[in-house]
Amino acid sequence: MSEASTAAQSPTEYIQHHLTNLVSRVRIGEDTWTLHVDTVVTSMLLGLFAFGMLYMISRKVTTGVPGKAQAFFELLYDFVDTQVKDIFTHGDRKFVVGLSLTIFVWVIMMNAMDFLPIDWFAAGMHFIGFEHWKPVPTSDMNTTLALSLSVIGMVIFFSIKAKGFGGYAHELFCTPFSANNIVGIIILAPFNFLFQLIELVSKPLSLALRLYGNMYAGEIIFLLIGMLSFIGVGGAIVGGLLHAGWAIFHILIVALQAFIFMMLTAVYLAMAHEHH
Repeated sequence: MSEASTAAQSPTEYIQHHLTNLVSRVRIGEDTWTLHVDTVVTSMLLGLFAFGMLYMISRKVTTGVPGKAQAFFELLYDFVDTQVKDIFTHGDRKFVVGLSLTIFVWVIMMNAMDFLPIDWFAAGMHFIGFEHWKPVPTSDMNTTLALSLSVIGMVIFFSIKAKGFGGYAHELFCTPFSANNIVGIIILAPFNFLFQLIELVSKPLSLALRLYGNMYAGEIIFLLIGMLSFIGVGGAIVGGLLHAGWAIFHILIVALQAFIFMMLTAVYLAMAHEHH
């Protein structure tokens, strides 16, 4: 999108243009499904790049003096392992550490796409034929909800694995209100299940909405600041200063949201192993 066309747009039109996904509609039976192509492609490419690099580094690990890449990998792994060790105390934590590392790296990579100059990126995508391409996958609710539902799916799996199906069912219908006889259990079971269902639903929503809300709001602020550069030299100077300041502050948000998502994942998996 050219500078002239950008300047001709209202702030609402400018923001809507940049926050519109590239969609593909697929008909399955009588239903039409909408696929956000930009979200899926960007997420996959970032995942392949990040974990491809980490895999290559891990294949070259030596016992001698580590190189810079190996030192970075070891620091990253030790950082995640230290955080998980303080939370997950239910035996072997290798899987939880690996999952937490995956989430932390992938989310921070997707969040970091917010630092790309939005108009340059949009101009490049427009040049190769894409009118819309939303560059930040985590500003799409589909991404954050899919990640959080995957985590909750593993929470349910590990709850059943740790307690057995009967133990997990007992937890669903007999806590937090317990009873000493069958009548009390029957009466309280619906209320217990309702409380457990609310807790189960709130976990993926809290994970998804926290990450989505922060990244979506951050992207809107970048776009609003970007609009200043099209109202003259003064606007460009002020916009540049504001953009630099917000970018510095946003570095903390990008890393913090990935860290929070990682930590809550470890907490929920630890809670799945606890007996009530």
